[in-house]
Amino acid sequence: MKGRINLTVVTIMITILGSTSVRAGNESGLGGILHEIKVGLLHHDTNNLWSGSRREDGVNLNLEAVFRPYLNFLGGEVRPALGASINSTGDTSKLYLDARWETTIGNNFYFALGVGGAVHDGKRDPDRSDRKALGSRVLFHIPVEAGYRFDPHHGLSIYFAHISNASLASPNEGMDTLGIRYGYRF
Repeated sequence: MKGRINLTVVTIMITILGSTSVRAGNESGLGGILHEIKVGLLHHDTNNLWSGSRREDGVNLNLEAVFRPYLNFLGGEVRPALGASINSTGDTSKLYLDARWETTIGNNFYFALGVGGAVHDGKRDPDRSDRKALGSRVLFHIPVEAGYRFDPHHGLSIYFAHISNASLASPNEGMDTLGIRYGYRF
């Protein structure tokens, strides 16, 4: 089952990225619908952050599409972002959709915050000591990112994300990921 879920997540992301390339008349190809794509490696279930504990292992492959429509807000831009984090050891993977606010600091630095929802394939109940008990299938997703743009297209960032049910269900162990991402802006 977990293999099917991971394959489904990858298929959805490839479909989204591939379908945008058919827009005619756009000099940047994928840039007709997409603002930026991101790919990264994240430490899975990082200890001593917001969730406070670690039970799961592995590295997450993170893929994210940040879409072009935006709303100016508090000195930055809010854009929709769709992403997935796929765990390398078969532990919890997730698909998420966020409202992502980003602002530029100086010429090359940027900072982003988001809020949204995630659907995961992990455990809801504490039936294994090596897996997080997340309490519900649908969780809040809160990302934070700080990065540097080398030029108008290429950027590198440190990325943190927390998923949790915000104590709307029990248990609520939550899970944190931390890592590095490369972004390509159209």
